[in-house]
Amino acid sequence: MQGRSRFIGGLLLLILGAWVLHSFLDLLAWAVVLAISTWPIYQQLLASTKLPHKVSWVALALTLLIAAIIFVPAGYGFSRLIQEAQLIGQIFNTAQTTGIPCPEWIEHLPLISSWAKENWLRFLGSSEAAKASLHWIDSGSIFNYTKDFANQLIHRFFGVLIILLTLLFIYQHGQQLGQQILNSSRKIFGDKGYRYTLHANSAVRSTVNGMILVGLGKGLLMGPGYAIAGLDNPAILGAITGIFAMIPFAAKLIFSACALVLVAQGHPVEATGLFTYGMVLTLIADNYIRPVLIGGAVKLPFLWTLLGIFGGMETCGMLGLFLGPALMAVLMSIWRDWLIDLNKSASNFS
Repeated sequence: MQGRSRFIGGLLLLILGAWVLHSFLDLLAWAVVLAISTWPIYQQLLASTKLPHKVSWVALALTLLIAAIIFVPAGYGFSRLIQEAQLIGQIFNTAQTTGIPCPEWIEHLPLISSWAKENWLRFLGSSEAAKASLHWIDSGSIFNYTKDFANQLIHRFFGVLIILLTLLFIYQHGQQLGQQILNSSRKIFGDKGYRYTLHANSAVRSTVNGMILVGLGKGLLMGPGYAIAGLDNPAILGAITGIFAMIPFAAKLIFSACALVLVAQGHPVEATGLFTYGMVLTLIADNYIRPVLIGGAVKLPFLWTLLGIFGGMETCGMLGLFLGPALMAVLMSIWRDWLIDLNKSASNFS
């Protein structure tokens, strides 16, 4: 009776703690994912460092490195966004004052050039037409959009800070935390709990490795495609595509935009070829290569890996990309152990 009461009391406290921290659970999960994926690097740095208090120094250095990887590209992108927003504001002011003449590239569009030019002049060709077309833009709405964007930006910034602080804590106390998790798994699942924890850990790490390898591969393959299509700076475009390709289906934003640029320049054949090439690469990489890379590390069947990726993303967003395969790996391990025990029971019975 006392043990049951202790279990119920502990469960209630666990639920209460989860309710208190529910707004931060996704941030804590991101920190755990980062810690698992970078733990081998952390261990190598520890082994090569002979400074006193090396755990704290290495943990701080690696956390700052990850912070730089996150904030430097984000800061550059934000600065570019501000510049583009100012340019768009100038275009809107010019449009409502003198109108915007039809760009020359519209006249070279195949099949629809006359229709496109006519509609451009009707909606933006004069100040009166531009004011009528852009009447929904006013200072009040722009102020509200800017305010909401700033609030979201501040919220995301503090969210990343919480992730980094949690990551620093995990680095510093990772050995003790890992041992406690293994002991808890062994207490819940028996001697097999150790293996379940290792499978979940391997699934998360292989997911990260699969993301990086697929991104690098897609970036390297799209670079020549951009060059053949005649776009400027194909190497830079390939690198940007590789970064976006680490997120499933996100690379489509880059090569689709490049295809639109080619259409605007009057090259519909090259645009169609580039878009088709990018879609084929995305289909193969995200639906076949990535699941194989993730499932191969934990001996997870292809179908369950694919369902774990898509189901996890459907349920938990980007975080589900890591949690889904990890959960599938643990469930598959439990299923295999259950089948083994069932066969042993059948053998003993016979």
